[in-house]
Amino acid sequence: MGKCFRSDGLDQILLLPPSLHDWLPVKHLARFVADVVETLDLSALYSSYDEKDGRGQAAYHPAMMVRVLLYGYCIGVASSRQIERKTYEDVAFRYLSADEHPDYSTLSEFRKRHLNARAGLFTQALQLCQKAGLVKLGHVAIDGSKIQANASKHKAMSYGRMSEAEQKLQAEVDELLRRADEADAAEDEKYGQGQRGDELPAELARRGSRLEKIRAAKAELETEAKQKAAEEKAEAEAKIAARREQEARTGQKPGGRDPEVPDPEKAVPEDKAQRNFTDPDSRIMKTADGFEQAYNAQAAVEAQSQVMVGAGLTSTPNDQQQAVPMVEAIEQQTGRRPQELSADSGYCAEGNLAALEERGIRGYVATGRQKHGQASATGKGGRGGPHTQAMA
Repeated sequence: MGKCFRSDGLDQILLLPPSLHDWLPVKHLARFVADVVETLDLSALYSSYDEKDGRGQAAYHPAMMVRVLLYGYCIGVASSRQIERKTYEDVAFRYLSADEHPDYSTLSEFRKRHLNARAGLFTQALQLCQKAGLVKLGHVAIDGSKIQANASKHKAMSYGRMSEAEQKLQAEVDELLRRADEADAAEDEKYGQGQRGDELPAELARRGSRLEKIRAAKAELETEAKQKAAEEKAEAEAKIAARREQEARTGQKPGGRDPEVPDPEKAVPEDKAQRNFTDPDSRIMKTADGFEQAYNAQAAVEAQSQVMVGAGLTSTPNDQQQAVPMVEAIEQQTGRRPQELSADSGYCAEGNLAALEERGIRGYVATGRQKHGQASATGKGGRGGPHTQAMA
């Protein structure tokens, strides 16, 4: 008796054209992404395209580009090259791209061109999730992740090194100028007025441009140091005012000394403060792979739905100053304040815990790291301020 198998003809031509909608299950995420994009306001994207006069190649449709990029973010595929490859190999991407295959450079350029507009699309998508009941903002978790910058850490230089390099380069420039004057005088005498060689001026230009970059980077670090000192001054003055108010209210002088008030005009950068010449906004940060030139990306996720409800990017390596900005980002992007917030020990600071209490947010912030065999990550235990002790 013969075997019975289904047809297996790779060269079989389909009688009727296939439908893209037959390619995916009804409940597939790609269908949800397609539906979401249909409801988004893409006018900011459309307005950047000029009216066509019939000449030149037509652009890929912005809605299609948003669909494949958004779906890539949803499943953790961020590389433009991977997305291009998946429009051929992955059924979901092929469905969302309507069987179009934009190359990686087109995808990358679309990302860069519409960077600000895509941030607005994130807020629109978040609002849709809220309307659909996916985001309750009951409990929100926040965390930071280091993302490598498009710059080499070897292009970074510390403030101390800048000062040394500036002096060295200035001496080299002075020496080159002296040699150039001597060479000009010798050549004027030998060849006549106006005759000179190109080697010394080119060398002088290279050193001069390096010196200019170093001085500009130093000036930026010095400006940052003054701004930081001004913020610390305002914070210290506020603490002193609070201590005076407490003393007037209780009739007892608060324990400890008043905080020192820095003078912004006298502030100078630390010798280890660094600036990268390729990407000045990035910083050297410790990552899982060692120290890299990077940014600290912040994300807030609603616990029940796992929908991202807030995002941010900072050049500060640690998370301690990011709790309040992330709460503000959640409020700005959702229009609501979370009821509860959890975070790891990187966010544990007396000011952060006090700020959560002031906003009526119940915090679950680890006060330390849980070691093997420990019942809990109590960390600071009885140390720290009253909010930290209560949290422990």
